[in-house]
Amino acid sequence: MAPQVSVVVPTRNRRELLSRTLGTVLRQRSVDLDAVVIDEGSSDGTRDTVTGLGDPRVRYFRNEVPTGVARARNRGIEEARGEWVAFVDDDDLWAPDKLAEQLVAARRADRPWAYAGAVKVDESERLVGGRPPPQPEWVVERLPRWNAVPGGCSGVIATRSLLQETGGFDPTLANLADWDLWIRFVREAPPACAPRPLVGYRWHAGNASLDTELILREARVIESRYNVPLDWGAIHHYLAHLNVRAGVPTRALRHFMWAFLRGERSSARDVAWLIRRRLRGGAAAEEVRAEPSIVEWRAEAQEWLAAARL
Repeated sequence: MAPQVSVVVPTRNRRELLSRTLGTVLRQRSVDLDAVVIDEGSSDGTRDTVTGLGDPRVRYFRNEVPTGVARARNRGIEEARGEWVAFVDDDDLWAPDKLAEQLVAARRADRPWAYAGAVKVDESERLVGGRPPPQPEWVVERLPRWNAVPGGCSGVIATRSLLQETGGFDPTLANLADWDLWIRFVREAPPACAPRPLVGYRWHAGNASLDTELILREARVIESRYNVPLDWGAIHHYLAHLNVRAGVPTRALRHFMWAFLRGERSSARDVAWLIRRRLRGGAAAEEVRAEPSIVEWRAEAQEWLAAARL
């Protein structure tokens, strides 16, 4: 019998992180699933780690020569058996009800794809950011100009038929291939949303998203492809926080300035926050202090993250 959901996990030389990720995938509740691991030529014993799980739900495929994350995800889609396909990066984490909540939301709204709320965690799996996700109507409005879907690929689930209709991930893109696909998704149908904090998006030095110059180049490709002016204020604001995370405050300040000049007024507050943190010698990866309602929303993620560490 085919599973309800096939979970596609591209990976390369992240054996320990992958093991944590797969642990949260295999602990999903109330969902029949299989995990399709696409190994991009790992040399760190990833194969042994995956096969050593001894779980028949995990299927392992290897590309001896790395093909790029977009092609790896596309191969995972080809190998998928489920009606639904979910994606998770090999360094991210899921709450145990993540897939079940998204399936309920998608079926209730009669939508072929859904996203979830996401929090940000550091290398020690300490929660350092995140806020409740936007409503689907806002995502539909914003997607052509800015990637408003939280959690990257790790937060999205879609029907296999929608993926086949829209052509999968563009292998000419790396960092922004997900945004490009979500734009094509929303042209077919709006998404559903599971608003609880169900995804732990991990921040660490190995994140591909830290390549800010590549992000800018690919953003220009998307702008040209869909002939819609992008929200460059939001883009530079995002890049500023990436540079904060990477420990490059001078570059972060420059992106905050560009964001402000392009209409992102919250950048002025963020610059003041960054300066205060630098003067105090604090951990620059933390976000601006959140409002009480956001802190309360994040608290649920604290609980499942703590349980996942046991």
